[in-house]
Amino acid sequence: MKKIQFLIFSVLILMLSSCSKETLDSQSIFDTTSPERNAFDTWILKNYTTPYNIDFKYRYDDKQSDNTYNLAPADYSKSVALAKLVKYLWIDSYEELMGKDFIRKYCPKMIQLIGSPAYNTQGSIILGTAEGGLKITLYNVNAIDLTSLDVNVLNKWYFKTMHHEFAHILHQTKNYSTDFNLISKDYQSSSWVNLAETDALKMGFISNYASSEPQEDFVELISIYVTHDSSYWNSLLTQAGSAGSAGKAIILQKFSIVKDYLSTSWGIDIDKLRDIVQRRSGEIGTLDLTTLN
Repeated sequence: MKKIQFLIFSVLILMLSSCSKETLDSQSIFDTTSPERNAFDTWILKNYTTPYNIDFKYRYDDKQSDNTYNLAPADYSKSVALAKLVKYLWIDSYEELMGKDFIRKYCPKMIQLIGSPAYNTQGSIILGTAEGGLKITLYNVNAIDLTSLDVNVLNKWYFKTMHHEFAHILHQTKNYSTDFNLISKDYQSSSWVNLAETDALKMGFISNYASSEPQEDFVELISIYVTHDSSYWNSLLTQAGSAGSAGKAIILQKFSIVKDYLSTSWGIDIDKLRDIVQRRSGEIGTLDLTTLN
């Protein structure tokens, strides 16, 4: 027994001696050097990463992209313009209404740009995607016409998408009343692509895509409302109520829940948000979308 105890003691002494003589390499196994940044990278760091902790990705990254689609990288100059527009029309709009802490806390942590559209097998085009409230991808960036900016085109492809996907983030964080889901019973699922916009309105959906399922219905009401002025919204309601259809009443019933949800759950006045977005949209012609400073 004494020999065994002595042997164990000797082994421990050797282990301690070995550990005491070990020297650690001063060179970290991790790369701690700052990455090389071009002017746009530096601008992103200043305007997205540092204030909001947003990784704004404009270079094509196959690990972050949906490889089921045939996608192309975003053009550099158009990525610069869209980065400035997203900051001015979306981030700054919410910050003006709700403050920087709100947008910093709830904004997606990654915004990714893809140059080409993403086409579904049934023929529809994906305008954007949101993944778990952490990432928003915007497609068709290369279609931006920098010589003649059209706010309606920008809204269709990018800013309606930004408000749509951010509304998903909000309701995934704090759920809305399930009463909303019971108002319409004729959701179309994937067949929404075959539904004309005018027919969707008469059925009580603010767009044909809104007819796909309740959550899309909910966020479409928000995104379409804030990216268009009151005359456009009223024209949709007029079409929804034409020929004696009940569409207008159904849309207004849903919108009442949407408006109350934003107010009570988030303190967001959707009318004030629309006013801010509309004012800023009218100012895009004065923006410098090329200079990085």
